[in-house]
Amino acid sequence: MSAWAVADSYRIQYTPAARRALSMKLPEPVAAAAWELINGDLAANPWRVGKALHEPYTGLHSARRGTYRIIYRIDDTHRLVVIHDVEHRRDIYR
Repeated sequence: MSAWAVADSYRIQYTPAARRALSMKLPEPVAAAAWELINGDLAANPWRVGKALHEPYTGLHSARRGTYRIIYRIDDTHRLVVIHDVEHRRDIYR
């Protein structure tokens, strides 16, 4: 990643649920892979990494890391990505 891309990156913010998932709930290799995706490609260009979700999750996006999903909201005005949760795909949309 170039210095220009780093300077132009989005800031990342975590909800309590996302922090809990990354620090306690997920297996360590999954948490590490999610952390790498969030602070790498997702911070650089959140519109390209995931896909927009539909009702009842309008306004949220989902990025895949294996069988796990990272649910996030993009705030272009503040160049901010809010990570809402990280869970297995069978549980994330419940």
